[in-house]
Amino acid sequence: MEFLFILKILFLIGVVIALYAVIRNLDIIKIILIYWKDLIFRK
Repeated sequence: MEFLFILKILFLIGVVIALYAVIRNLDIIKIILIYWKDLIFRK
């Protein structure tokens, strides 16, 4: 029971860190998506 509780807490912390990283790099992700869209639809 306690082991599962610790795993859930670690999972939650990992999700929060991942969301923070995605939000911090949102502008970079947008630039990459625009670049790929231009590559696909230019042809």
